[in-house]
This record gives sequence, C-alpha cells and structure tokens, in this order.
Amino acid sequence: MFDSLSEKLQDVFQRLRGKGRLTEADVTEAMREVRLALLEADVNLQVVRDFITRIKDRAIGVDVLESLSPVQQVVKVVNDELVALLGGTHTGLQLSPTPPTVIMLCGLQGTGKTTLTLMVACDIYRPAAIKQLEVLGEQIKVPVFTSPEQDKKSPPSIARSAIEQAKRNGNDIVILDTAGRLAIDEDLMDELGQMQAWVNPHEVLLVVDAMVGQDAVNFAKQFYDRLALTGFVMTKMDGDTRGGAALSIRAVTSIPIKFMSVGEKLDALEPFHPDRLASRILGMGDILSLIEKAQEAVDEKQAEALEKRLRESKFDLNDFLEQMQSIKKLGPIENLLKLLPGVNSKMLDEVNIDPKIMTRKEAIVRSMTLAERKDPSLLNGGRRKRIAAGCGSSVQEVNQFLNEFEQMRKMMRMMMQGQQGGGKRKFPGMPQRDTPLEQPAPPSPSNLKKMPKFGKVRRPW
Repeated sequence: MFDSLSEKLQDVFQRLRGKGRLTEADVTEAMREVRLALLEADVNLQVVRDFITRIKDRAIGVDVLESLSPVQQVVKVVNDELVALLGGTHTGLQLSPTPPTVIMLCGLQGTGKTTLTLMVACDIYRPAAIKQLEVLGEQIKVPVFTSPEQDKKSPPSIARSAIEQAKRNGNDIVILDTAGRLAIDEDLMDELGQMQAWVNPHEVLLVVDAMVGQDAVNFAKQFYDRLALTGFVMTKMDGDTRGGAALSIRAVTSIPIKFMSVGEKLDALEPFHPDRLASRILGMGDILSLIEKAQEAVDEKQAEALEKRLRESKFDLNDFLEQMQSIKKLGPIENLLKLLPGVNSKMLDEVNIDPKIMTRKEAIVRSMTLAERKDPSLLNGGRRKRIAAGCGSSVQEVNQFLNEFEQMRKMMRMMMQGQQGGGKRKFPGMPQRDTPLEQPAPPSPSNLKKMPKFGKVRRPW
C-alpha cells in the first residue's frame, strides 16, 4: 500500500539532501512535487492544498532553514503533518461499561463487511451473506445469531432480538452485519437509520474499500450526513491502492479510522495507528508493528530457552525448525521486510523473494532423524542422499542448506561471545540516524544482491 506515493516522497527528500543548505525556493519546489505526488495518489484536492500550505508555512521558518540539518527538519515537519492528517493518535473502540457493546457495520456491497463481522446476520437480501457469516463463525469459534424465518423479519428486529439473546448469554460484544447496496439509495439509508434508532449501538463503523479512491470519500460523506458514524474501517489496504481514500477521509469527515485490513485472512485486521502509517509512507519503517507481531508469535519461555542454548553454543536444527515455525506465524517475509526502514517494494521485486523457500528448508529438516538434527556432523554423503530423496530436493540443495546453517551458527556464536564480553557490537550495513525522524539511507538493489544467499534467493538480512 502507498508504494508509489512512498517512493515519490522519498525521491523528493533524497534530492533535498543533495543540496545541503536549503533556501525558500528549494522548499517551494519540493512542496510542488509533494503536491503532485499526493494528487496522483488520489488524495482530495482541498485536503492536498491545506496539507501543503501547513507544511510550507512551517518548513520555510527560520528555525528550519537556519538549522544545522534543515532536510531532517523538513522531513520532521512532513511527518508531523502527515500524522495529523491521518488522525493524530490511535482511536480504539469505545466499550460499554455494561455489556454487551453493540457495534454496527455499514457500507456498500463488496467492501468487506461480512468478512469482518463476527456475530449477527442482519443482511437478509444477499443469499450467501448468512451462510458466509456462519462459516466465519465456525472458523473463529464465535456464535452467529440467525433468527427463525429470517427472510420474513426486518433487520432492525433481528438486531434487537440478537442483543436480547446476548444479554441472556452474557456475551460481551455484539457485531451487526448490515446489508449493503451497489450504490447508496434511500431504502438502504432508511433501514440503517431505523436500526440505529432501535438498538442505539455504541459504535457505528463504516467499512470503506480503499481501492475505490475518491469515490470512497464521496460515499463516506453521504453516510456521515445520514448516520452518527463513530469510525471507519479501511479494507483492501494490501491491494493496488494509491492511498488517497485513507489520507482524505479523516480530513473530510473528522471521523477517525479505527482499523485497517491488509489481507483476506482472519488475522489481517489491524488497529490503525496514524504515526506508524506515516512512518511507512516516508520510508522510515514501522518497527513498533514488527515488534508487536514478534511478541504475538514468539513464546516467552521458548525465547528464554533459545537464548540459553545460544549462550551455551547448543543451537541445533531442532531449534532452527522451531524458529522457522515462529517466523511463519509472522506472515509473508516480504510484508515483514517492508516494515524495516529504507526497504520498499521496488527493492523486494528486484531481490525476487521466493515465498516457498521456508517450506523447502522445513522439508529438508523434517527428513532428518532426531539424532541428525541434534548433531549435523552425522550427515555423511549417504545420509544426505537419503534426506534429499525424502524431501524431494537435490543433494546440492541439502549441502547448500547445511553450509548456510553452519555459517549462521558461527555468526550467532560470535554475537553471543561479543555480548558476554561486554563489547559494543556493530552490525555492518545498518543505517545510522542523527535524529529519530531522519529517513535512513535506503539500501540499493545492488547492495541487496551482494548479501548472503538463503537458498536460491538472496535475503536482505
């Protein structure tokens, strides 16, 4: 998401760095290019005008142009204004002190409401909507409320019956999946207005398809004029979207974006953090989100046990297999790399990451006996041939993998020895920052290609 916008903004700042000291003319020219980049990203015209005006007023101030690092100050100004444009701070759901909390989802057809919903089937018009919700409920072990003779009851009455059942069963959250239309019409808006009046939901979330650009902002404003919206959910943020809807919708309606969906799987719904998204757009990565993903995927006790084995130089292929399982929980490798400072989609395309590389490495390890995993020195030529046949690889691939594993183990041993010795470890190639908000110099694709191999592809770590 925002790949094109991100690359253009980074190009602007890179050219500014080449100038050293900045003049007002330099800032004006840079803001012109930023304006064009935002318009090409389908950001609302008035939003772009206000955004550029605020940045320019701050960026041509004496405290910026006369500072020792004016480019860093300009990047900081753009970052601050981008965070403000996206909403400033993360806004979570407002939970009721007395359960259940009722959340009403609304939007047009095809925006992703039913995929997001967990409990009440209020869409009686689309034939597959109820079944889709029931299948989803089975997958995530959440009850789905359906009413007898569902098609003969009005959605507001179904919603009210569901809330009454939730109170009896002690459910904490009730999420209402409402009907959508291909376009906004009076019947849809009257039904949603009646439902809101009948059940008085604590949250009314409009689900917005990020791929439809300015149309998303237009219909969001129409919903905003008719319903008491409390937040937005941006879906399909992982698609080929220019990002204009996400950057415009908050400024046009003053309603916060609360969640964004970055995939079709059930774990692809993320809280919306304006500061983290701004950091991604400016090429500074999103280390906090990466840390949170790691914390969710890594068991604390397993991590402590692994650290002990590393200190004792006992790291073996069983530990390697365990770590691969943890990494797989984090999601696709290319998505994780995008959270690192200075790494963009263009670089990853040139590196050509093979999504099946982890599966092949895992197959090689699982074709070994427990004794061989514990002591790889047992793997003579005959055993390696057997392993290759067992996992459908060649002997050369097995040899390459074992060589890489041994190199990695030596590197880990050196790192642990350096830590125990109290010395300051330095990792070559890591970008250094003068200030927390300075954009790190991105590694070039040619540098990525020189990094150590991991199988048949080159890994940027």
